[in-house]
Amino acid sequence: MDGGRAMERRTFMALVSGGLLAAPLAAEAQRSGKVYRIGTLTVSPAERASHFITALEESLRELGYVKGSNVLYEHRFAEGRTERLSELAHELAVLNVDVIIAGNNASIAAAKQATSMIPIIMTYGVDPIGVGFIVGLSRPGGNITGLTADVTADTWGKRLGLVKEIAPRASLVAVLWNPDFPGMSSAWKASEDAARTLRVRLQSVEVRRLEDFDPGFTAIAQQRPGALLVFADPLTYTRRREIASTAARYRIPTIYGFREATDEGGLMSYGVNIPGLYRRAAVYVDKIFKGAKPAGLPVEQPTTFELVINLKTAKALGLTIPQSLLQRADELIQ
Repeated sequence: MDGGRAMERRTFMALVSGGLLAAPLAAEAQRSGKVYRIGTLTVSPAERASHFITALEESLRELGYVKGSNVLYEHRFAEGRTERLSELAHELAVLNVDVIIAGNNASIAAAKQATSMIPIIMTYGVDPIGVGFIVGLSRPGGNITGLTADVTADTWGKRLGLVKEIAPRASLVAVLWNPDFPGMSSAWKASEDAARTLRVRLQSVEVRRLEDFDPGFTAIAQQRPGALLVFADPLTYTRRREIASTAARYRIPTIYGFREATDEGGLMSYGVNIPGLYRRAAVYVDKIFKGAKPAGLPVEQPTTFELVINLKTAKALGLTIPQSLLQRADELIQ
């Protein structure tokens, strides 16, 4: 079954059922004059995160929250600069918004530091227990709940296995990642476990700042790995177009954990649908506005992942994608 369509069907059903329950709340809010204020905190520049925000606002509108009528938005974008997140999170806390929706771990950490009272909804937290955001998935405790991304060995093994199908002779796979980004150590360990199972070696290419990309790709060119795996963090996400073009120049088959990279020239991605997670975050907002406490709202883990392949990039690299892999893809970019 198409993974993306399956996610959308599940999301649609959740929104329909949630919308029926939310309509009386929205009507009551309008009668009482209550206007909710929602803050969002995102590392990416506004133009690169607009589809996330649109998904969130559309989902909330379907649940009965109409912008300018019973809900207002305070969107904050760090423009790719993680050092700005603390300041922006503090702005939202001072405004005393009713809820903060935080994207990745850097945004979640900044929101957590800024407030222990305002509910915080994660959209794609990585290893939230390990980094101290929550105490458990079923009962997160504190003021943080929401949705997680994946760090399981199964998922990382799937990514390595997929790129091995395209480059079956690859014995060395480079990994482009930021070890200082919260939660990435768990992703690295999961990748190591998967690599041992697949009998491939990993080349750690660490990028902690923009200046690390050039020497990082020089190291990749020297080692000549058979494939490249890119971890998702603010640096790799905002520089995805540059990574894709550099990987193409070195003719390295590359797999990403986020489909936006494939949209901009990357070869292949396997991961959660991030706009879909923002749509699910709207359900958490609705529950909190109805009186639920974050401490008791279970954190959701992803169950559906999308495989997207850019056939134009494959052709440019001179790669023949196996028919079995094409048939399993959720989307093929021509």
